[in-house]
Amino acid sequence: MLKNGPTGAFEIPGRGEFGNWRDEQRAWKTTAVVFDQSFHMTDVYFRGPDVRRLLSDTGVNSFRTFGRNRAKQFVACNEDGYVIGDAVLFGFEEDEVSLVGRPAVPNWVAYQAAVGGYDVTVTRDERTVANNGRRRTFRYQLQGPNALKIVEKAHGGPIERIRFFHMGEFTLAGCQLRALNHTMSGIPGEEMTGLELIGPAAEGPAVMAALLEAGVEFGLVRGGAIAYPTTGFESGWIPSPTPAIYSGAALKPYRQWLTADSWEASISLGGSFDAPNIEDYYQTPWDLGYGNLVKYDHDFIGRAALERLVDAPHRCKVWLRWHDEDVKRVLASSLFDEPGTGAKYLDIPKSVYSTLPFDKVLVGDRLVGLSTSTGYTVNVGGWLSLAMLDEADARDGAEVTVVWGESDGGSGKPTVERHVQTEIRATVSTMPLA
Repeated sequence: MLKNGPTGAFEIPGRGEFGNWRDEQRAWKTTAVVFDQSFHMTDVYFRGPDVRRLLSDTGVNSFRTFGRNRAKQFVACNEDGYVIGDAVLFGFEEDEVSLVGRPAVPNWVAYQAAVGGYDVTVTRDERTVANNGRRRTFRYQLQGPNALKIVEKAHGGPIERIRFFHMGEFTLAGCQLRALNHTMSGIPGEEMTGLELIGPAAEGPAVMAALLEAGVEFGLVRGGAIAYPTTGFESGWIPSPTPAIYSGAALKPYRQWLTADSWEASISLGGSFDAPNIEDYYQTPWDLGYGNLVKYDHDFIGRAALERLVDAPHRCKVWLRWHDEDVKRVLASSLFDEPGTGAKYLDIPKSVYSTLPFDKVLVGDRLVGLSTSTGYTVNVGGWLSLAMLDEADARDGAEVTVVWGESDGGSGKPTVERHVQTEIRATVSTMPLA
């Protein structure tokens, strides 16, 4: 069902470009870019005396120091240690948080709150494509070396420095807002080159206007829905783990709790990796680069399984730099060969045509991992993908082959034209390519 699902890549509503996506990509490295993230993510609020216990029971992360104005990349697993998803956890008060991201994790934690006897109130703020109404908050992402200068000018003076993955509070354009220090396009640090501004939706237009006015001096560019999802190619965030919920009797109640038109029921699998069982598409935290987030200082769903897996071989997250000449060949073939005889088209700049994309990575005839989240950025100057490779093959400079395109000429997904599979050479890097 998922292989032939009609849904394409995760939808980012809004204007595609405000100038052109090339300059918008370049801006987050050279000046600054601002993205409006207010519409595409599910935002679920949890409030009550059992909030911390709920989070601790469902997340692999440690919560010893979590509290007000703190944030985490929250990761949830099933009992077998496979990832259900990840989301950003915002600590607004000691007893109030929100989970923001693709629907998998907000849905899972909301279910646990409903069936687990927690004294927690759950409030849903659905993404725009699912709610046909207004959002509760605006969410603006400001990225680039001039981000802090722009915010301080719009604020009217210096703001207190915010530690990485902490939040600060200040006023901008008369709006009392919070700012999360994190980066979507660079290497994490304390420099505040990435700030996510959050406040009441009604005050969003005034805040955006103030940022744009202040940003003129510092080369601020407004970014659109085309450039926005390509930020992860550079920073290394894999946005599309398969929710590990589709199999097993233990998860049947959760599948029944989800609605028939839920995101989990509507997504699609794509790519050259063609396995017979859905479990073959599941990931562990190590696959996604989250092994360091797993902390055994508390009991949580999946802990026993992850403890058994600690010393087992893992896959590692890497970057693959695709060879330019092979990419040029694929683009030419997809555009100019007879229909059905050419390669699968590489959409530009984000070459993702399903919700969960997985392409085979080979060394010779040996499968060594999976490539996902593929595309082009001007800061890399070519095509790249994020991949999960066996530890022994995750070596800088190693040469691998990505199999591009689906088997048997393609699936029933409307995003897939008839084509033939082809191979693209790539070079492994364990560090960001930009």
